[in-house]
Amino acid sequence: MKKKTTRFSLSPARPQPRPAEPLAGLRAFAWRIGDAVISFLSWTPSERVPFPLALFLVLAPVVYAMIIPGGWFPGRRAVEFPAAVREPAIDAPQTVAPGVAAQVRAGGGEDPFRRVFDAMTADVEASARRYPHRVGIYIKDLHHNLEWSYHADDLFPAASLIKVPVMCGVFEKIHRGELSLNSQLTLRRRTRMGGSGSLKWAREGSSYTVRRLLEKLIHESDNSAMMLLIDEVGMGYLQRFFPSMGLVYTEIYPDGLRLTSGSVRYENYTTPREMGGMFEKMYRHQMVDQFASELMLDILKSNPSRSRLAKELPVGWELAHKTGLLRRACHDVGIVFSPQGDYVIAVLTGRNQSYTAAKDLIINLGKTTYKYYRQDSGLFVKARSAAPVE
Repeated sequence: MKKKTTRFSLSPARPQPRPAEPLAGLRAFAWRIGDAVISFLSWTPSERVPFPLALFLVLAPVVYAMIIPGGWFPGRRAVEFPAAVREPAIDAPQTVAPGVAAQVRAGGGEDPFRRVFDAMTADVEASARRYPHRVGIYIKDLHHNLEWSYHADDLFPAASLIKVPVMCGVFEKIHRGELSLNSQLTLRRRTRMGGSGSLKWAREGSSYTVRRLLEKLIHESDNSAMMLLIDEVGMGYLQRFFPSMGLVYTEIYPDGLRLTSGSVRYENYTTPREMGGMFEKMYRHQMVDQFASELMLDILKSNPSRSRLAKELPVGWELAHKTGLLRRACHDVGIVFSPQGDYVIAVLTGRNQSYTAAKDLIINLGKTTYKYYRQDSGLFVKARSAAPVE
């Protein structure tokens, strides 16, 4: 019978595999992300500038807060409207010719508000003079009753701005009791029109209330809504009503409503001053009546367009405006409701070679006025509260 021999091995025993940790992969991923962030923050632009990116990120806000107007350096003050001049003006409107910085005396002293107003309009005029094509501008501060103009009485094709006096004419009919906001108007072939707006795709025979058509008229600049309303109130009525609103140069003709890019025999002309004056009458509840003025402003305020004057509008501000674009004309007219006061701004351009350049001009002019009407001008500037109007 053979004996069973036992063999001994000198090699080490095989280690048993450890159970995988459930968060090991997540921990490794976190370490990789951390390494990437540290590498990014420690990056330096060049060997000559041995400062890491993290240092730039820390110092940039501090330097910005020191150099901006109204920042930590007392020598650089932010542009602001003094609280002492927020009393309503009682003098007649002051008109400043381009390039003339007139001094207005109030109570025997220089008006600080006027200095800021003149500085703002000087910047606006400089931009307007650099523009190579036709431009007309009208600005009026509705609190201090100050106005400034640049070619504000020149004639420009009204384009879709003509829809604002059309809206006023419709409200006059409502005021007389000849029409109602709930009146139903039916879309017909003769009232269907191409161009802007969605009603051109609507089924013939569709009905809409007057109020809905007015909203489409402004919000979508809907041409079919305009034709429906004009068909209801009458072209002759509007031509007679325009002068009663104080419109001398603004006229409406069927030929001027055509969408052709070429010239037409009877153009619908207007001026920056007359358009701005219409908005001021709404603001002062003098357009038709108080109800009509307030409702028209509400419709204009809810205009969803975010181009031109609305492009750089500061957060929290309101803008009641209407744009126009046709036959090389590009416009925007409205009322800006700002913390430092409300003002009318009308910018009309003509004979443009590029609509983009005209829109950029209007955006920049609006942005210039916003800069002067802001209460603050920087990330770390303390908000300056204005004294309430008595």
